[in-house]
Parts: sequence; structure tokens; C-alpha cells
Amino acid sequence: MDKVIVRVPATSANLGPGFDCLGVALDLHNRVTVARGGAATPDAMVAAAADAFFAASGVPAFAFQWSIEGDIPRSRGLGSSVAVRLGILHGLNGLAGRPLDANSLYLLCAKLEGHPDNAAPAAFGGFAAATPDGSYFRCDIGPELRFVVMIPAEEVDTDSSRVQLPDSVPHRDAIFNVARASMITAAFASRRYELLRGSMADRLHQPYREARLPHLSQAIAAGVKAGALDGYLSGSGSAVACITLDRPEAVAAAMQAVLPSARVLALGADNRGTVVEG
Repeated sequence: MDKVIVRVPATSANLGPGFDCLGVALDLHNRVTVARGGAATPDAMVAAAADAFFAASGVPAFAFQWSIEGDIPRSRGLGSSVAVRLGILHGLNGLAGRPLDANSLYLLCAKLEGHPDNAAPAAFGGFAAATPDGSYFRCDIGPELRFVVMIPAEEVDTDSSRVQLPDSVPHRDAIFNVARASMITAAFASRRYELLRGSMADRLHQPYREARLPHLSQAIAAGVKAGALDGYLSGSGSAVACITLDRPEAVAAAMQAVLPSARVLALGADNRGTVVEG
């Protein structure tokens, strides 16, 4: 095999209170092509993923080329970095005869990312709850649930966004988040999506990031008023997502009115995760 094409879904992480733990895969994709020979376009993220793959697999390093295309916007909190990392890992794995299984590739990606909240749903699809060591639970998401995503023009660097977060939070704020993250997990696992209503408030990261994202609270409030169950900052932003069981068009229009320059998409879930297409 001389060329591998890997399709990776967009992901939306945290879901409000599930900081670094919860995420979903969305029906929006990038395709990463990895081919033997030539010289890879210089990229630190790609080089780190390749080094991790060759070290873990024991396969002697070989030259490769890569390219990426698709619809996942960069640096908006929709898993663009995971798409690159999983695409490279799966692509090299395919070229090498698949010495590593999907779970091993997921664990490599989660380690490269520094947290598994995007890596788990991107790798396996659907909803995922994951721990720092890479253990995870995942389940399919029903077609009735829609994710209305508002994507501003502004990019947000995840590393610089994390600098805004405090080293510690009050005990009551931790309890506030644990209760709501537990309810979100129960809602997805049982498909009782009505339990998501009002469950996505957060005290661990969104309040500290909102100063740079003035559209956040307004967009969520507008979406909920139009019929969404709740909303949250997608990853570290700048995208904002609202979840709804009905009237996604009305929710999208309401969010669009908050920030007319933004791109707004109504998306279903991707339950397949990363797929090697050829």
C-alpha cells in the first residue's frame, strides 16, 4: 500500500461542565492523505505524531508525504488538531501494514493532545466520556439530536486559552460541575436527551474564557430561547454550540442574529469515528 486516505470527524469537547472529559463527534469531516516517499511538508504536529507512531509500533521510520482537506475550521474548538493527529497516525499505520490497533492509536493521540476529550469521540464516534489515562465510555447519539454550531471568524489558540484558567477552584464549583457532567453522561447513555435541558452550565473554564469571547453567553441564551435544550463553548472556542431536539433552524437563526458575521451549521452526530477509506 502506497497511499492511505483517512476520514476524521469534527469534535466538540467539554459540553460545558465536562472539562477535558466529555466530547461528541459531529457530521463534519477532514480527510488526511498519507503517501510513501517524498518529503513531508514541515509541520511540528505532524512530526510529533509520526515520531510517536514509529516509537510505539517499532516500525523503522520511512519518508512520507501528507495533505489535508475538508470542512473542519482551524482553531475554533472543533477538533482540527485531533483530525491531523489521528489522520497521520492511522495513515502511517495503514502504510506500515497496521501493526497497531485503533485503541492504541487513540491512546497515542490522547497523549499528544494532552487530554482525551476530543481524541475519544474522534477515534470512535458518538458521545464519549474519558479519563486522563485514556479509559473511555462511548455510545451512539440518536439522529433526533442536533448540534447547532456558531463558528466566529476569530481563531482561538488552545494553549493560550488555558493560561486564563486558575490553578484551583472552590469546592462548591467542583461539585456544581460534577453534578452536571454526570447528568450529561446519563442523558447520552440512556438517550433521555431531555435531561440535557439546563445541564451545561459551567464554573471551571467558561467564566474565565468569556472575557475574550463576548458572544458566548448571548449566543447560548438566544439558542435556548429559540428552543435549544442548552448550549456551551465548544472546546476552548471560539465556536459555540447549542443542542436541540427540534427547531434547529430557529435555533440557528437566533444564534446567527447574535453574531451575523459567524458561520452557523446545524449538524448531526457522527457515530463512526475515524475511518480509513483507502
